[in-house]
Amino acid sequence: MTRIAFIGLGRMGHGMARRYIDAGFTVALWNRSRSKAEDLIARGAHWATSPEDAAIDADAVVTMVADDEASRRVWLGKDGAANSMKAGTLAIECSTVSHAHALDMAREFEGRGLIYIDSPVTGLPDAAAAGKLTLLVGADAADLDRAQPYLAPLASTIRHFGGVGNGTIYKLINNLMGAIQIAGVAEGLAIAEQAGLDMKQVVEAIETGVAASPQVIRHSRRMAARNFAGANFTAALRHKDAAYAVALAESLLSSEPLMGRAAVAAYERAKAHAPDDDEGKMIEIVSRPK
Repeated sequence: MTRIAFIGLGRMGHGMARRYIDAGFTVALWNRSRSKAEDLIARGAHWATSPEDAAIDADAVVTMVADDEASRRVWLGKDGAANSMKAGTLAIECSTVSHAHALDMAREFEGRGLIYIDSPVTGLPDAAAAGKLTLLVGADAADLDRAQPYLAPLASTIRHFGGVGNGTIYKLINNLMGAIQIAGVAEGLAIAEQAGLDMKQVVEAIETGVAASPQVIRHSRRMAARNFAGANFTAALRHKDAAYAVALAESLLSSEPLMGRAAVAAYERAKAHAPDDDEGKMIEIVSRPK
């Protein structure tokens, strides 16, 4: 039976790991806190004492962690997964990391005889639980072919952007545009509130107007109602992704990434205000009257 090691059981990772269990894989789990794994263990997953333990005899190792630091720790730390992975094993990074980190990891894994694929995801936790994520993949074509059986349980769409690192490039572009849009809709709604407009009408106009996008539509009604129950994506994570994207932009563009830097600054404030709450709480910062 095919063996998967899955590392990181946050809002997205929990549902992704369950997909492998339900698809009939032998699944070894590791997370910083075991409590998040209890229901998955009850469904047949095996609890590992470390990422290194989880990766023993795995055919593929999949990670879904917060950032570069966490990724490096679970892969390459003193009890990291790479320490026990056999040659030729697939290392599938579903985390959103920096482009430089993805390239560093690919070089490190190649030197160990392992295959690193960056496969960050788009979609909310309900899509993760339903196997309807979009995967943004950077990999050699042959490696992607090998990885298909391990990606298919997670996704309704797989977009292959080219070699290792390219999936991460697009994911950072995507999340930077999201940060700009969310900050923009928060500021627009705040202006409308302070000007005394009918907010129901404002939200309806936003949702049906030319500035609408799935991101804008998802956040405008929640922001106007101040309904932030069940955070799907936090201010701290959005700030991290925007900062990684700006670092990439600064390495590629001849001009300063003005909108990107503005988004990073906006989410720096949001992170200070409520780091682990829903990113839509940006509205609470910009809506304060003069």
